[in-house]
Amino acid sequence: MRTTVKLTAAAAATAALALGLSACGTASDPGATSASGAADTSKPLVVAASPTPHADILNFVKKNLAEKAGLNLEVKEFTDYVLPNTATESGEVGANFFQHKPYLDDFNKKKGTHIVPVVNVELEPLGLYSSKAKDLKDIRSGQSIAIPNDTTNEGRALKLLADNGLITLKDGAGTDANLSDIKDAKGLTFKELEAATLPRALNDVDAAVINGNYAIEANLKPAQDALALEKADGNPYANFLAVKKGNESDPRVLKLAKLLNSPEVKEYIEDTYDGSIVPAFGAAG
Repeated sequence: MRTTVKLTAAAAATAALALGLSACGTASDPGATSASGAADTSKPLVVAASPTPHADILNFVKKNLAEKAGLNLEVKEFTDYVLPNTATESGEVGANFFQHKPYLDDFNKKKGTHIVPVVNVELEPLGLYSSKAKDLKDIRSGQSIAIPNDTTNEGRALKLLADNGLITLKDGAGTDANLSDIKDAKGLTFKELEAATLPRALNDVDAAVINGNYAIEANLKPAQDALALEKADGNPYANFLAVKKGNESDPRVLKLAKLLNSPEVKEYIEDTYDGSIVPAFGAAG
């Protein structure tokens, strides 16, 4: 596996947050309100997150920033891309941090959920990895590539392959592109797998397109090990803090949003991930 490629990307500028909706919830909901209508800030804010980097960033906030800000924060880790949203929708948790806007839009549409973004935090570039090839030129006709099977990440993976000349997509293929949108596969075959399982599939295929968080969990270093890596400039896939619609103005959520866009978190991301993950602060659309 190649071990020397460096991602270079400037962090997105911090934008002012416009969070104006009123909180709502049930009595058993982490975002619940008291009889007077005010948020019950005596309860901790429970946030669902995938382990790396999301839970790591949240735990940094919890250990270093939350107490001073008057925030009682609990981090609940999930290892898939479905349960954090369903837990947020049901009120099992008060917020989540693991996803980007194209994925959330698709999830809400398919599942009938009402999750909304609050604030962007970071970007995890998608990368192409291989335990066999040392360079892009080693990927040839007849070989197999594993890609994520969820709608938005599959389209994102196919765009990465197209941008690097491995396939050609049909005109007009967008972020929701799938295998039927490939105009020329150039002799490659594709295996669609759940995103979390892709690192384990590296020995079974010639290459795999892996989300940044799962690559890091598998001890891959995106900035060094990827044969190809997404560019950060103009990338729509920033990961954000999200809540169920109506809870955007919960005081605990507002405190966490401010902390997640703080200089301390920016420094933590840059120092910890060395370009494999980059800050992408600002209001989430």
